[in-house]
Amino acid sequence: MNPGFTRRARLMSGGALGVVLTLALGGVAQAQSTAPRDEQATQVDEIVVTGIRRSIEASISAKANNTSIVEVVSAEDIGKLPDVSIAESLARLPGVTSQRLDGRSQLISIRGLGPDFTTALLNGREMVTTGDNRGVEFDQFPSEMMASVVVYKTPDAALIGQGLAGTVDMRTIRPLDYGRRAIVANARYEWNDIGALNAGTTDHGQRYTLSYVDQFADDTIGVALGYAHMSSPYQSERFNAWGYPTYSDGNLLTGGVKPYVMSSELERDGYMGVLEWRPNDRFHSTIDAFYSEFKNTQVLRGIEFPLAWGGMAESPNRDPGATPPVLGGCEITGNVLTPNVCRPGPSLRPGYTVEDGLIVAGTWDNIKGVVRNDLNKRDSNITAIGWNTAFVANDDWSFNLDLNYSKVERSDVILETNAGTGRNINGALDTLGFELTSDGVTRFTSQLNYADPNLIKITSPQGWGGDVIPGGQAGYMNTPSIEDEIKAARFAGRRELHQSPFGSIDFGVNYSQRQKTFDNNQFYLAVPGGGDLAIPAEFLLAPTDLGYLGISQVISYDALGVINSGALAKVRNPNADVLSGNWEVTEKVTTAYIRANVDHNLFGRPLTGNVGIQAVYTDQSSTGFSAEQLGQGVARTTAVSGGTDYLEILPSANFILETGDDLFVRFAVARTLARPRMDDMRASRNYSYNPAFAQSGDINRSPWSGSGGNPHLKPFIADVADISIEKYFANRRGYVSLAGFYKHLESYVFGRNQIFDFTGYPIGAGNPEPVLRQGLIHAADNGDGGWIKGAEFAISTPFDIFHPMLDGFGAQLSASWTDSEIQPDPTQAPTTLPGLSETVVNATVYYEKDGFQARVSNRYRSDFLGEVAGFGNGRTLRSVAAENVIDAQIGYEFQSGPAEGLSILAQVNNLTDEPFKTFENGDERRTIDFQKYGRTFLVGVNYRF
Repeated sequence: MNPGFTRRARLMSGGALGVVLTLALGGVAQAQSTAPRDEQATQVDEIVVTGIRRSIEASISAKANNTSIVEVVSAEDIGKLPDVSIAESLARLPGVTSQRLDGRSQLISIRGLGPDFTTALLNGREMVTTGDNRGVEFDQFPSEMMASVVVYKTPDAALIGQGLAGTVDMRTIRPLDYGRRAIVANARYEWNDIGALNAGTTDHGQRYTLSYVDQFADDTIGVALGYAHMSSPYQSERFNAWGYPTYSDGNLLTGGVKPYVMSSELERDGYMGVLEWRPNDRFHSTIDAFYSEFKNTQVLRGIEFPLAWGGMAESPNRDPGATPPVLGGCEITGNVLTPNVCRPGPSLRPGYTVEDGLIVAGTWDNIKGVVRNDLNKRDSNITAIGWNTAFVANDDWSFNLDLNYSKVERSDVILETNAGTGRNINGALDTLGFELTSDGVTRFTSQLNYADPNLIKITSPQGWGGDVIPGGQAGYMNTPSIEDEIKAARFAGRRELHQSPFGSIDFGVNYSQRQKTFDNNQFYLAVPGGGDLAIPAEFLLAPTDLGYLGISQVISYDALGVINSGALAKVRNPNADVLSGNWEVTEKVTTAYIRANVDHNLFGRPLTGNVGIQAVYTDQSSTGFSAEQLGQGVARTTAVSGGTDYLEILPSANFILETGDDLFVRFAVARTLARPRMDDMRASRNYSYNPAFAQSGDINRSPWSGSGGNPHLKPFIADVADISIEKYFANRRGYVSLAGFYKHLESYVFGRNQIFDFTGYPIGAGNPEPVLRQGLIHAADNGDGGWIKGAEFAISTPFDIFHPMLDGFGAQLSASWTDSEIQPDPTQAPTTLPGLSETVVNATVYYEKDGFQARVSNRYRSDFLGEVAGFGNGRTLRSVAAENVIDAQIGYEFQSGPAEGLSILAQVNNLTDEPFKTFENGDERRTIDFQKYGRTFLVGVNYRF
C-alpha cells in the first residue's frame, strides 16, 4: 500500500455478493505498511459499492488518488468474476497479463517481466511463496477474501519489498471501517463441459463462504471472521512432442510423443480473522491472521511413443565383446534376428508425406509404446500473522510499529508409472499410422489393444533407468518439499511540516529474515525380482479414452495405490544431480528509508507526490552439497556453503501535476532491484574431477568442471522512468490514460561458464595433487543488462455520457506494447525475456441496471517465452502461442421484497475453449505442447442476513 497518501474508501456493498467479497473473512486489517496514515489525505466521501459500475468507480477513484502509477481491482471486480485465482482478475489490468497453467491463471507478468520480478504483499507485508522461487502463485489466496488488489507500477521509497516489474498488494478491509454488523453466506456450483477424462475423478465442484463482521464497545473494537472453501475440478486433453529431429532425407519428423489426458481437483480452505482496537483518534492496534490449506491432485493417463528417437534396447546379457555382425544395433545370424538379444528400432515406411520440409503423415513399424499412469499431488499451507500499532503523539508526530510472520510448508508427489507389452526387448511391437493435424497434434491408428490387462503389464518397456535398476525402471517418484519463512519488524514515523513544498516527511526501518529450504527426494520404482507385474485387480480402473489422438483406450489403474501396497519397490536415486538438488537460502534484509511528501503549487496548479530514498542492505547465504558422480549409482558429496552481502541505494520520485480539471500528468523516476531466483543462489553444485588432466595448467583443460548455483549473486538492477497522462470524466466514473515507460537494466542474471575455486574438494585416493585447483563451472552470474520499453493505453467509460438511453452500458479497454533488448553477454545474441508478450489487449463490455448484470471479457496476448514444467518437473522455457481467453457472466440482485439481499449469478470461463500451445524454433507447426481445457461453468447464490 502507499502509506501516508492512499485514500481510504469504505466498500459497503448493497449486493450480497459484494458483501461476501469485501468481507469474506474480510477481516484482515490493512497493515500500516510503513507509516501512520495521513488522515487528511485518506478521508474521502464514502463509496457505496452496489455492482459492476460502482466497483469500477471505486477502482478509478483509488487509481486517481494514489501518488504512484497504479492499477486497481476492487472487491466487486474480483467477486463478480469468481475466478479460480486472483491472477485471472489481475490479468485484465493494463500492462498486466498471466500465463495459464493447467487451464487457469496462476502467475502474472507486469510490463513484460516474469513472475520472479514481481513482489506480492498481503496488506503491505511481503509474503512467502509456495513455488520453488519468488514468483507468487495467486491461486493460494481466495479472491472472496480480498477487498481490493493494487498493482504498483512505479516505486515508492516507503513501499517495502517492492519488485522491479511491479508490486501486487492484496488488501482486506477492517471491521471498524466497515462500520456495521453483517453475516454473509454464498454458495456456487461449477462443472467442466469436457467431462471427467479419467476414471475415479470428477468434473463437478463447489465453493462456499461464510463471513461475520461486527463492532463493539461504542465502535472501538472490531471483529471479523471468515471461511472460504473451494473444490474446483479442471480437465485437459494434452499432446506433447519430444521434438523434431532431421530425418535421413533432410526433412524434419517427430522424435517421439507423450500424449495424455489430465483430470485435476483443486481444494482450498481459507481462514481469516481480525481483532481491531481503536479507543480514540490517537491509538489504533490490529491483530490479523490468514491461514490457507491447499491441495491439488492431478491424475494423468496416456501413452508415450518413442519414434525417431526410439532407438532400441539391447539384451542385458549381451556380451559387449561379441563378434557377430550388427545390423541397426541387432545381432544377426545370416538374415535372421537372433531371438532374445535385441529388438529392432522404430522404422518409418517409405511413402510418407512431406509438407514444407516436415513429414506430416506416414506409418511407423516396430513401435514399443509406454502406457503412462501418473499422478501429481501438492499439499501446501500458508500461515500469515501480523500485529500493527499506530500512535499519534501530537499534531506533528505519529509512529507505527508492525510485526509480522508468514510461513509456507509444501510437499509434492510427482509420480510416473510405466506399463507395456513386456520388459525391454520382450513383448509385442506395434504398427502406427500417423497424421499431423492443423494444430500440430499427431493422430494415430494402432494395431494393439493397450487396454488389455493380459497384454499390458507394469514394467520397463524401454529399459529406461537401467543404470540403477537392472532391466529398467517401472516408474519414478519425485517427492520434493519446500519450507519458506519470513519474519519481519518495521518501525515508522511521520513528521508534519505544515509548509510548502513538503507537507510531511515519512521515515522508517524494516528488518526481515527469509529462509527457504528445498529437500530433493527422488526414487526409482522397480518390480521386485525384475520381470513384469500384472496390475493387481483391486487397483484396476475403467480404461481411459484417448480418442482425440486416435487411440481408442489405454489401461488405467490407481498408481499411488499400487505404490502404497508395496507391489513396487522404491529405490532412492543416488545420483549426484539429485543429491546436489538439496539447498537452503537465507536472506537478512535491512531497509531504511526517508520520504518527503510533496504538497505544492506549480504555476498555480496543484503538484503532489513524493521524493525519497531507500538504503537496502542484504546479507545472503546458502548451504547445500556438492556432489561428484563416481560411477553408476555411486556419488560422493561434500557439504558446502557460501554467501555475500551488499548495499544498494535506491532513490525514487513520483510527481503528479494537475494541469486541468481532472487532468493529471504523472512522472516517476527510480532505481530498483530484484533479487535473483533462489535456486540460482544455492550453494549446491555438481562437479567432476578427471585425474588425466591433473598436470594441466590450462584452465580450459582443467581436471575440474561442474554446474550449479552461485550464492555470491548480486541482484538485478534497473533505472526506470515512467510518464502517464490521465483524464478523468463523468464525475470520475470514467477515465482515459496514455502511459510510457523505460527500464534500463544495469545488471541481468544469466548462466555462463566462470572460473571456480575447487580448493578443499576431494580428488580420490591415489590421485596426484593437480596443478590447478580452479576449473570452469556453469552457473548463474551477473552480466550486462539492456532495456525494456513500452506504451500503455486504457479507457473506461459508461455509455450514458453519450446518450441517456445507454444508461447501464459501459466498457473497459486497455492495450500495451512492450519491447526489450537484453544482452547479458556482449559476445552472445540478445536474450529473450520470459513472460514478455509484445502486445496485450484486454476488453470488457458490461451492462448493469435495475439489479440485472451482464459482462463479457476478452484477454489477448501475443506469443511469448513461457516457463513450463519439463523433464523431471524442472523449469523449462518454451515459446507459447498467442491466445484469446473469453469469459462471460450474468446475474440478478433482488433489490426489494422478501428476496431482498439475495443475488444469483451464472458464469462461463474460457467460452471459446482456447487451447494452450507451445512450439519450438519459431515454427508453430512444430508443436511441443497442445492442451485443451474445455469450458468451466458456474452458478451461484449469495445472501446477506
